[in-house]
Amino acid sequence: MQIFRIAGAAAAVVAVTAALAGCGSDDATTTSATGELSGTVAVFAAASLTETFTTLGHDFEAAHPGVKVVYSFGGSSALAEQIKQGAPADVFASAAPANMQQVVDAGEVTAKPDTFVSNRLEIAVPKGNPGKITGLADFGRTEPRIALCAVQVPCGAAAEKVFQISGITPQPDTREQDVKAVLTKVTLDEVDAALVYRTDVRAAGDKVQGIDFPESGKAINTYPIAPLAKAPNAAAAAAFVDYIHSDPAKKVFAAAGFDTP
Repeated sequence: MQIFRIAGAAAAVVAVTAALAGCGSDDATTTSATGELSGTVAVFAAASLTETFTTLGHDFEAAHPGVKVVYSFGGSSALAEQIKQGAPADVFASAAPANMQQVVDAGEVTAKPDTFVSNRLEIAVPKGNPGKITGLADFGRTEPRIALCAVQVPCGAAAEKVFQISGITPQPDTREQDVKAVLTKVTLDEVDAALVYRTDVRAAGDKVQGIDFPESGKAINTYPIAPLAKAPNAAAAAAFVDYIHSDPAKKVFAAAGFDTP
């Protein structure tokens, strides 16, 4: 498994490098002759930010017509590894401080990362709740089909924390590399229950049902963001990070179910 993860990360680095190279030399320009931002800003962001960051990327582009935002969404641990391996990126937004700290320790971040939102887990079940799931204790039973995030990604680490606090030994049938992959198992009715973020439950609409559980408040994930030290487009990276902290952005995050500082 370790060999597979490393190979996958290396392949992702190659893919991102090729994609950015295809943007052309003009996209490396950080400002235009008039001082306006231009070029491409490459953002590596946790999978749970997919919907909100996509919306905010469009808003940012509208405010800065010369800039195009390009995303790479995935598990925070995998994204951190790609950055450490040299993937060309301007901004990193992690679903947990631990993965951001890996990038900081590698010298890939010069400014102190700032927390911009927080999130908590929620039980997701297929529409109609065919497995009759009622709470966290069901994850310790062998009968339901269960999906969890891998322990090295933030949603998996948070799940492990609530299980330990609750004295539950989970019985997962599958562990996935990011929270969207876990949610897909639910929407396809391949599992009876999963632990994902409440924002993912909301984003899925009527495809899934969410079940709150009190232990979720003991494992809240905070999300840090920072421009990267080797950002090809440093000016746009700094502006994007500033925008993520803006009041308009906070409204988008709140509507999606995130808590903001």
